[in-house]
Amino acid sequence: MSDEKTGKFDDLPELRARGLRKMEQVYGFDMTDGDGDFFRYTADHLFGDVWQRPGLSDRDRRLLLIGLLAGQGAADVLGIQVPAAHAAGELDDEALRETVVFLSHYAGWPNGARLNSIVEETIAKAARKAARAAEKQG
Repeated sequence: MSDEKTGKFDDLPELRARGLRKMEQVYGFDMTDGDGDFFRYTADHLFGDVWQRPGLSDRDRRLLLIGLLAGQGAADVLGIQVPAAHAAGELDDEALRETVVFLSHYAGWPNGARLNSIVEETIAKAARKAARAAEKQG
């Protein structure tokens, strides 16, 4: 996933390369460069600058983002952010479940229920992946 080994961002301006590397870290999957103003603002400004600012950790930013997304009922983006936070070790099973309980009271029960489904699916997928890895080693 990281371009340090492949150098896939070497031909890009530093701000774009920094943004794409941060996008890979935040989303948990490979990124490629894109076209247009929307992509430029996303890669260069949001991930090249805003996600890199001091004062908040990535975990802090992720919690804020998950809260906002839950409040908006944005299950599609939560389906990216929750598994990425879990895989990155920013939020473990207990923290994700506590986030659901807390946000359900502020974002509304239907939004909390959607978030709960995403959280439980994320935890179950991670457990299945860990079990398969253990079987291969054992």
